[in-house]
Amino acid sequence: MSEALKNLIDSIDQLSTREKALAAHCLLSAMDGRADDDVEQEWLSLAEKRSNELQSGKVSPTTWDQIKQKL
Repeated sequence: MSEALKNLIDSIDQLSTREKALAAHCLLSAMDGRADDDVEQEWLSLAEKRSNELQSGKVSPTTWDQIKQKL
């Protein structure tokens, strides 16, 4: 792990919610845009797993309002 990433992880709790969102946006924007086939498949598998969990009742959905109250 690079020193820059270690510093970011160590200081993430010091950021406001808005700063965290901006940091996430900057990180995503900095990606080169080329899709990695393995990552694509992992996302698809995760999405299918989560969908099955919701449909089976194993987990229940959380509304955006519930999430905002926890922030």
